[in-house]
Amino acid sequence: MKAIVGLGNPGSQYKGTRHNVGFDVVDEIARRGAVTFESAPAQALIARWRRPEEAVLLVKPLTFMNLSGQAIGELARYFKIDVADLLVIVDEVHLPLGKLRARARGSAGGHNGLKSVIAHLGDEFARLRLGVGRGDERRNLADHVLTRFDKDETVEVDRMITRAADAAETFITSGIAAVMNQYNGGDPATTE
Repeated sequence: MKAIVGLGNPGSQYKGTRHNVGFDVVDEIARRGAVTFESAPAQALIARWRRPEEAVLLVKPLTFMNLSGQAIGELARYFKIDVADLLVIVDEVHLPLGKLRARARGSAGGHNGLKSVIAHLGDEFARLRLGVGRGDERRNLADHVLTRFDKDETVEVDRMITRAADAAETFITSGIAAVMNQYNGGDPATTE
């Protein structure tokens, strides 16, 4: 079984914020697979996507971003998911809006959600970072990631979420190396 985990914060006040693009990607995958989320044996929502080749668990932790690893660790143990079969999708302020970057393993890079996952599972899991931009350097970073996207950013955000969902499907069928080869860098539709 593979697991695709989108990180974010629960609650309507966080819907549509930069910090919740991980949730948005997992929602898009669930829409494509025509599956719905339900409560889980951990503090999370899960959707079970039964694909012909193997089952996929879609996960949205409800522990808030900075404690995401707690729910992910519990679910990985409960469903016996190997960390090599786990893809964590997060926002990334150090990438320009719309840019994707996948890695097979690595550090948290200052992301508190990834720090929590690493604390519970180690750093050998795949991650897909979605560029949400840094914004005004004078603005507090925590405030920035909790803002909603500007209207002039929505087309780029929608395209990024679609590409990230495509990348997650590539992870399911072909693994993280294929995702890195195909999706790291800019969007071919918008870059030369």
